[in-house]
Amino acid sequence: MPLMVIPTSQLLWFRLAALVFTCVAFSVVSSGGYLPHEGLADWCIFCWAFSFTCTAIVLLVEIFGLQSRVFVSWSNFPITVASYAALLCLSASIVFPLNYLKGNNNRSEVRDHRIVSTVFSCLATVAYMGEVSLSKARPGEVTGYMATSPGLLKVCQTFVACVIFIYVSSPVSYDHHPGTRWCMAVYCICFILSMLIVVLCVGELTGYLPIPFSKFLSIYGILAVLMYLSATIVWPVFQFDKRTPHGSYRSNLITVSVLTALNLLLYIADLVYSARLVFVKA
Repeated sequence: MPLMVIPTSQLLWFRLAALVFTCVAFSVVSSGGYLPHEGLADWCIFCWAFSFTCTAIVLLVEIFGLQSRVFVSWSNFPITVASYAALLCLSASIVFPLNYLKGNNNRSEVRDHRIVSTVFSCLATVAYMGEVSLSKARPGEVTGYMATSPGLLKVCQTFVACVIFIYVSSPVSYDHHPGTRWCMAVYCICFILSMLIVVLCVGELTGYLPIPFSKFLSIYGILAVLMYLSATIVWPVFQFDKRTPHGSYRSNLITVSVLTALNLLLYIADLVYSARLVFVKA
């Protein structure tokens, strides 16, 4: 029977703060925010609820000393959760006020609930960023891959790819030309492989690869940079011309172009860090 251990560390306080902030964010807006049943509102609720649930799991495992009994790498899982939660809460902190506060004409009680949720979403983002900063590997420190810069970049790459998927699918903007279909293939392939690396590291399954993990990272890093470089060039070439309608559709295309270039920079940084990183498994 595991003993309850209350760890007294900065990480504990950041996690407790994030737990409280995300709980308040989705509880307040659910009780009095009167959000419409649509995708963006559901997305924000999901961001806060998912982050709260994963943080609660991490806290319970550490308090009851169950790290050795869980079927994941505890040097990789908590920081992976915190990284995704930071990005999710950041996106909710941007999307929610833009869509449900700006120009809102609801009665004051509803608006107050939404303001409170926005404030606590921002606070949760800061708390998760603080946790990531404390958990990130220091030079010469022996730790898991996800705590290194390349590991954190993998989280950012997959998150940016998810945002790209949202913009290219609503409305569908990739199926009218072979070039844009190639770009979609690039987004999907790189997302799947980056997510596979995250899952392998968190699940301690890197030893099942047919080649050494470091070699796999190097090969994939080079291919991902080349593929995203092609998508960065091809997407705007085949999407923007005089016939491209203005308005929200064109704005979506521009956003995808910017996010593609952003992910290219993330993959380049990942490749540079991976080339310099000497990974030592704890």
